[in-house]
Amino acid sequence: MILDNLSAHLNWRIRRWAAKNKVELCFTPTYASWANPIEAHFGPLRQFTLANSHHPNHTVQIRALHAYLRWRNNNARHPDVLAAQRRERARVRSEKAIRWGGRAVQATA
Repeated sequence: MILDNLSAHLNWRIRRWAAKNKVELCFTPTYASWANPIEAHFGPLRQFTLANSHHPNHTVQIRALHAYLRWRNNNARHPDVLAAQRRERARVRSEKAIRWGGRAVQATA
């Protein structure tokens, strides 16, 4: 399970539960929310349901949120396709000697 460094995640009860249920807790580095895969979903969720919205109440806002999540789940791509795309991008980055973040590796003289 991937977790950020929220103090509640560091609680001894959480760690005991994880050990008891054979769950490995993986903590992202401080100030590295981009490393958590779920964070990629929050941007579009925010953009399509909250940004520039004028929901009259929470019920309408929740309905918009649920509508987006239903759409997202119905239009999700198969995990095997996504894995193949990731492998291909990694291969291309490797061939071009590009590191994470889009910067090319500097050749040493």
